[in-house]
Amino acid sequence: MDRRRFLKTLGWGGAAAMLAGGYTVFIERNLVQMNHYRIPVPALPKAFENFRMVHLTDLHLGFLVSKSFLKGVVNKANNLKPDAIVCTGDYVHDRNSTQEIDTVWPILMKLKAQYGVYSVLGNHDHWADTKRSLYWLHRSGQNVRHTNKAIYKGKGRILIGGAGDFWEDALNIDQCFSSSDEGDCKILLAHNPDSMDTDFKTPISLTLSGHTHGGQVSIPFYGPPILPVNNKQYSSGFIETKKGNLFISKGIGWAIYPVRFNCYPEIAILELIAVS
Repeated sequence: MDRRRFLKTLGWGGAAAMLAGGYTVFIERNLVQMNHYRIPVPALPKAFENFRMVHLTDLHLGFLVSKSFLKGVVNKANNLKPDAIVCTGDYVHDRNSTQEIDTVWPILMKLKAQYGVYSVLGNHDHWADTKRSLYWLHRSGQNVRHTNKAIYKGKGRILIGGAGDFWEDALNIDQCFSSSDEGDCKILLAHNPDSMDTDFKTPISLTLSGHTHGGQVSIPFYGPPILPVNNKQYSSGFIETKKGNLFISKGIGWAIYPVRFNCYPEIAILELIAVS
């Protein structure tokens, strides 16, 4: 290859790299998909067949994730008119600051669903400021951390419970369902899916998590090269585990690197179906 051809090839390669980099930072990262999933749930009462839950997680308000962008996400979630909305943490990005916490929670409090909105915290919420995050979690009326709330429909009920964050809080999974009956359908919100591999005894029908962002980069025929969890099987989507069924959302925002490739941010729409 002569010098001119080499430089031309190098130039095209550099341009392609710049385009790819621009796409992952400025395009795919902002293309929020609304993905539908049919989720099998053991012990689901008949009245809750096809119950629709919107799952939001990992919003990461902050650098490159604006207030107006998240207002749009909330509006999209509300316009779906779900039966319930669940949020599994990491609402802010910055550390050691309350500014983003005080900005994001008034937006989250605009979420509306017929049977309520239920939320827990993630590690970034604690890293920003635990006390302030807990203040807003309580004030919002969405708090299920270390407790549960019952949803009644027809003659049936389901319980929505919340674990503390795997890294920065006590999980207390058994505690949050301590008032439940043996046959109750128990749905757990746990920010980090590694929570599933901890020592708890309560039978859980379904756990909803985030934290992984689906890896943010998913290489075709390989998958995500980096996952911030101990159990590398916990990437995204529906997974059957020894402790019960698990769903992991790819989330909205970013962590570590502000990129997404073949791993669009998502608003997950979960349609609950009984296990026959």
